Amino acid sequence: MTRKLRWIGLAVFVLVAASLLSLYSYGRFAQRARGAPSQAIAATSVQTPLDRAIAPMERAHPGQAGLSLIADNLDAFTVRVLTAREAGRSLDLQYYIWKPDLTGNLVVHEVLRAADRGVRVRLLLDDLNSHAKDSVLAAMDRHPNIEVRMFNPSRARQSYFLRGVEMVLRVFSLNRRMHNKAWIADGRVAVVGGRNIGDEYFGAASESNFLDADLAVIGEPVREAARIFDAYWNSPAAIPLSELVDADELSLQRLRRVGALEYRSRDARPYLDQLRRSPSVQALLDGSREPRWTPNARVHSDPPQKAEGAPRRGDWLIDAITPALAGAEREVFISSPYFVPGDEGVAGLLRMRDRGVRIGILTNSLAATDVAAVHGGYAPYRVPLLRGGIELYELKARGPGDGRGGSGLLGSRSGEASLHTKAFMVDGDTGFVGSINFDPRSINLNTEMGIVFTDRELTRDLMRLYAWKIGQENSYRLWLENDELRWEDAAAKPPRTWTEEPDADWKRRTMAAVARWLPVESQL
Repeated sequence: MTRKLRWIGLAVFVLVAASLLSLYSYGRFAQRARGAPSQAIAATSVQTPLDRAIAPMERAHPGQAGLSLIADNLDAFTVRVLTAREAGRSLDLQYYIWKPDLTGNLVVHEVLRAADRGVRVRLLLDDLNSHAKDSVLAAMDRHPNIEVRMFNPSRARQSYFLRGVEMVLRVFSLNRRMHNKAWIADGRVAVVGGRNIGDEYFGAASESNFLDADLAVIGEPVREAARIFDAYWNSPAAIPLSELVDADELSLQRLRRVGALEYRSRDARPYLDQLRRSPSVQALLDGSREPRWTPNARVHSDPPQKAEGAPRRGDWLIDAITPALAGAEREVFISSPYFVPGDEGVAGLLRMRDRGVRIGILTNSLAATDVAAVHGGYAPYRVPLLRGGIELYELKARGPGDGRGGSGLLGSRSGEASLHTKAFMVDGDTGFVGSINFDPRSINLNTEMGIVFTDRELTRDLMRLYAWKIGQENSYRLWLENDELRWEDAAAKPPRTWTEEPDADWKRRTMAAVARWLPVESQL
């Protein structure tokens, strides 16, 4: 036994020593590899098409923010492409995921065209999901007007084995990711919300598409978003991709050919048709009416230091949104694809309920979620929430059939849906749209951002979207019968009551059960 303990102790010592050496080595590398600092290009004159479209609106509403809810997946694609097409100065793009699929390649094509016109492009991506896209990103980085940086990257790019070793040795640092999503064009318009760049976010995926929401913003919040972007871009965690991978001279030409082929494909037609129907950014932002103008809208973000393990000092996103939630007097409605409130969160919600606040929560069912393990972390909290009088709804995996409320192409290529909207509404006049999930990972580990606003009409728009999603066609209503969970499917013919997770196969049930048993809630 003594010899065995010695071997275990030696193994632990070697692992700790290797980990410390890896962290030291990476720190030296990151210090040497840091890119030159740069700042957002301020919109101080009226020179570009975006300037000419937006500057008059800003002058007519000094000191205010113009907000437009982008719920439809096709519109979400269109606003990004149109702002890229009309940009004449800069594109600052910050994302957790950017996929080299149909819509991802179409957006890349538009970004390249903007760079060809002389637009400065800064693309900042979280590194966790980017290794398979290194060739595409490195090709973009070859353009003289485009710079790509990776947030908190691993140095091992080619070997899965070496990358696995690095992840073990740097587990605590690599476990913290940049989950922010922001698209900023010419310092005039920003798109902030829950969407990444990829088919499932724009309604083009063949299996399951996300129901999501963004806010297109003009006015002072754009400058706030630009300051947040600069803080991340110039942080020690943002490493130029050119320090991590190489690209040959032909890679950019190949990437252009891919984009041109995608534009001629049949699958691209609905997106190109939508672009033709929205000939200008102003028309898209206006829709049938002006953007909602309010003096009370702020872009909030976690500091980039959160991803470095810096202690919380009251400047995290959760510190900005908690007062809005805790101050509710009548009602709170929350939409979160991953909802793991923890004992503290449940206690806080029940205290609000004791004050007479009506609380409704929408999340994914086990069949609809794309991360079954997180559902396992959520499941134990359903009974205490329902006992306390909180309304719970879970989105069905079967996609909505009529295309309303943010479905885009949902139903034409896919019959399934998954909730991805991260939003809340308080007392009918305060709202939030962003990237943060109500789970320990978003609150404590990953960096997040979003917009808190006060406007009755815009909050009403969010409420209509929420009401549509919790409707009987789209969601199950949960309730208790003799303290046992029940799922009501009122849209079934005849109406059906489930006594176990609806429509979930054994694989999902097993994964959720394992996550429920293991002590991993802090990582969910």
